[in-house]
Amino acid sequence: MANVGNQLPTQAVAKPGKHGNVLPLWGNEKTMNLNPMILTNVLSSPYFKVQLYELKTYHEVVDEIYFKVTHIEPWEKGSRKTAGQTGMCGGVRGVGTGGIVSTAFCLLYKLFTLKLTRKQLMGLITHTDSPYIRALGFMYIRYTQPPTDLLEWYDGFLDDEEELDVKAGGGCVMNIGEMLRSFLTKLEWFSTLFPRIPVPVQKQIDQHMKARPRKVAQKEPEEETAYAESGKQGERRHSRTPRRSPSPRRSPKRSRSRSHHRERDRRGPSFDCELERERDRQKKEKEREGRDRDRDRGDRGDRGDRDRRRSRSADRNQERRERKRSRSGSKERRSERREKERDGGEDRSRRKERDHHKDKDRGTERDRSRERKNRGEADERRHKDDRDRHREDRKSKRSSRSRSRERKHKSGGEEKSRKRERSHSRERDRERDGEQRSHKRSGSKERNRHQRDSSNEHSKHSDRRRSQSTE
Repeated sequence: MANVGNQLPTQAVAKPGKHGNVLPLWGNEKTMNLNPMILTNVLSSPYFKVQLYELKTYHEVVDEIYFKVTHIEPWEKGSRKTAGQTGMCGGVRGVGTGGIVSTAFCLLYKLFTLKLTRKQLMGLITHTDSPYIRALGFMYIRYTQPPTDLLEWYDGFLDDEEELDVKAGGGCVMNIGEMLRSFLTKLEWFSTLFPRIPVPVQKQIDQHMKARPRKVAQKEPEEETAYAESGKQGERRHSRTPRRSPSPRRSPKRSRSRSHHRERDRRGPSFDCELERERDRQKKEKEREGRDRDRDRGDRGDRGDRDRRRSRSADRNQERRERKRSRSGSKERRSERREKERDGGEDRSRRKERDHHKDKDRGTERDRSRERKNRGEADERRHKDDRDRHREDRKSKRSSRSRSRERKHKSGGEEKSRKRERSHSRERDRERDGEQRSHKRSGSKERNRHQRDSSNEHSKHSDRRRSQSTE
């Protein structure tokens, strides 16, 4: 188990100006200002959902960082292919394709879910067990704290020379001071982006970085590097991070001086050149250590054997103590887990009883609803039958009415036709009577004429006779 209580002395670290133990959150309070693709991969990863879900305290998460984190890149090596992608789908922006998200970013988001306090965050960035614990603390500050407070958080650590490998698979060793400088001056971090810093704040940070020269450690003299090999082996066996170098706070003898490349640092040296320098320095240190070992083996002889035996015994004792501590811690964890399981079993039984009662209530409610539905369906059927009957009655009445109307219409038509025939016959009779009367009248007139003519002739004959008679 990582010793969480071992932190660096915080006297030399200047706390930010804001008082209180509660940390302010800047930006989005749900996403921690992470890239959307990284956040979705973190939330969907089984490591975050299953293993990290069981970790409930700050100390458990710090132990998990100690044992599992080996780099600070957002994606695991070889899990994300960005070859041939350009523009918005390039590897820097993190938009094109995803991959297997790293344990470092899963644990970083887990720390965000715990809502760290100022004291806990100071414990992270001053931790002595692993540089990756400190690196995640600084990255937590970069993602969540206001841009105006970044320089106050990082100012006391810009010359820190504790080294760590930040790249997945190795090959990019840098110290914490260089990492913090890149956090303050660059937005890109491998295949993701940090939250943007406002332009006025960025100008202030750049001015501060130019005014402050960067310190680089000089080459250590051979007398300091040629100390006892037993101490070296003991430290190497106990160190769980192989590429870790001692912090400047723990090695005050290490010399520091201003860099003669101050002008290059002000202009902003390339990252590749710094990596090459660090690699060359590591190679030289390894060669020196090998030479010192050979010399010590040839000179010491029996002393080396005795020292080795003593160192081995000391190492064994320390390992036994650590095993006892780990066993005690594992026992405590087991007891806690058993208590939690018991509490969880009781809660599960209570939940089962509640669910059983709820199921019963739901069953009764379902039966009642079914009865209501059946009754409603029966009532609907009755209403439908009644409506159909009424419709049939209405149809029958309408049909009978229509038939009676047709009959009446037929009878009325026959009567009308009869009346018409009668009127026609009457008119014919009248016409016949008129004709007869006209014939009678004409005959009477002719008779009267004949009578008149005959009377006239008779009178004429009588007059003639009278005249003759007179004559």
